[in-house]
Amino acid sequence: MISEFQDLSDKIDRLAQLTQALRSENYLLRQANTLLSAENVDFKNRLIAAQQRVEALLAHLEPAPETTDDAETAQ
Repeated sequence: MISEFQDLSDKIDRLAQLTQALRSENYLLRQANTLLSAENVDFKNRLIAAQQRVEALLAHLEPAPETTDDAETAQ
């Protein structure tokens, strides 16, 4: 009977240790998730800024459309 209580006590101790280990791991995973989310937002902002720069550059490089006055004087 005493050995059964000892076995139960050992199982409870292991369960408590496992619970603590899982809580610690969960805490670390939440921290990593927060950091990765912030990094993701930063990358999205950098991508938007790069896209705006490329669009501005393309707009600057495109030839101006000819107006009807320019077309008539060229003839």
